Amino acid sequence: MGHADPHGLAARAAGHFAESAKLKLAAAAVLVEPIARAGTLLAQALQAGAKVLACGNGGSAADAQHFAAELVNRFEVERAPLAAVALTTDSSTLTSIANDYDYRQVFAKQVRAIGRRGDALLAISTSGNSANVLEAISVAHELGVRVIALTGNGGGKTAALLGSEDVHLCVPHKNTARIQEVHLLVLHCLCDAIDFQLGVAR
Repeated sequence: MGHADPHGLAARAAGHFAESAKLKLAAAAVLVEPIARAGTLLAQALQAGAKVLACGNGGSAADAQHFAAELVNRFEVERAPLAAVALTTDSSTLTSIANDYDYRQVFAKQVRAIGRRGDALLAISTSGNSANVLEAISVAHELGVRVIALTGNGGGKTAALLGSEDVHLCVPHKNTARIQEVHLLVLHCLCDAIDFQLGVAR
């Protein structure tokens, strides 16, 4: 005997599942090719001894940390650790930059400090308009760091900032939650692409 659901929450949840599944299938049509390019860029950088930097705010900060953890530790199979740093985790660095300069600089100053030509920056912003992510992209370009931008809703200001050597992964949707759900799938695809090119994927 089922429990009563007077507020229709089960139906709402079912709607979220349906919308998310529909978006994932629609997004595949536009994202699989740039995912392949991004995966190649990342694998080549790592194989050359370079590193991956990742940044974002809020849920995107969690995604940056998730991605770095998958590289440094492992994804689905055993392999050597890969060089990745989430620029979202050092509270002393973040708060000192925000306090002494400007919150827009919290990622850019870290990229300038540790980014080197040949590295890759994974810049995550659901709107594409996060000021501190845009600053990080600009510094990456100065240093010769390739950029993979993970956005949604048309890509915002990020889209105009990217160059021909960069890769834009833009989820075709306006809702932040739905965009973030696809971002997680994209990150797992990138992890798989890296491991596949390293010869360790199942």
